[in-house]
Amino acid sequence: MFNKKRGYIDLSNAKKNQAALDSEGNFSCPSCSAWISEAQKIQNNDFCPRCSYHFAVSAWERIHAICDENSFEEWDANVSSVNPLEFPGYEEKLAKAQEETGLIEGIVTGRGSIGGFDVVIGAMDSRFMMGSMGSVVGEKICHAMEKAIQYSLPCIIFCCSGGARMQEGMFSLIQMAKTSAAVGRLHEAGLLYISILTHPTTGGVTASFASLADIIIAETGALIGFTGPRVIQQTTGQILPPGFQRSEYLIKHGMVDLVQPRVEVRSLLIRLLNVHQGGNHG
Repeated sequence: MFNKKRGYIDLSNAKKNQAALDSEGNFSCPSCSAWISEAQKIQNNDFCPRCSYHFAVSAWERIHAICDENSFEEWDANVSSVNPLEFPGYEEKLAKAQEETGLIEGIVTGRGSIGGFDVVIGAMDSRFMMGSMGSVVGEKICHAMEKAIQYSLPCIIFCCSGGARMQEGMFSLIQMAKTSAAVGRLHEAGLLYISILTHPTTGGVTASFASLADIIIAETGALIGFTGPRVIQQTTGQILPPGFQRSEYLIKHGMVDLVQPRVEVRSLLIRLLNVHQGGNHG
């Protein structure tokens, strides 16, 4: 079942939801192992009530939580990927991701308003092939930024990705340069670009448009980096510092501008947009 406001929610598969299920359908928090129900999770704004762990949410959940009611207009809704390299099983993986998420691709883009401010907004979805960036994801991001320039609007992207999509090879990797160039055009136009880094934001997404914003906000506890800490530790043979590559570690080392709990992101964006508009809104 796909609910456009809540996103597709199916707790029958524990791996998808990063949690273990009991016989009554309750699941354990991956951080503190507390047992909670889906109703408790929703009532608590998708946090663990015990440790405030941020559960994964869908692209549509983010959009409906951030945008003013009924303000969002989706763009490029029917643009879907092909298999340029004839990678074995890629079409099947795409079809499965589309069926399970109700999405055509790993990002939703469009125009909406936040606190009365018109914006261009994009939200990546980790449930769709781990939010990997292929040619369609890159194209939708670039088109959204071009529309922001056309309409002279701020651009806000919620980033959540495992990196480049290996099934598309170089077609995927070139999206790093393509999206970075689109950010450059935003800057040249003097438009505000805000990226919100959510859990996880890694690989080619981190190394391109996600890290090039005027303001970089990280959600509490998010894993952010090019290569994961386990790979780094195995490669270097060194013990990494506590909390390495988490939001709180990154802000201490100047890699992000703000760390914010998910429930406070909308109010923060309204304040930032108001400042950007000269504080004269409303």
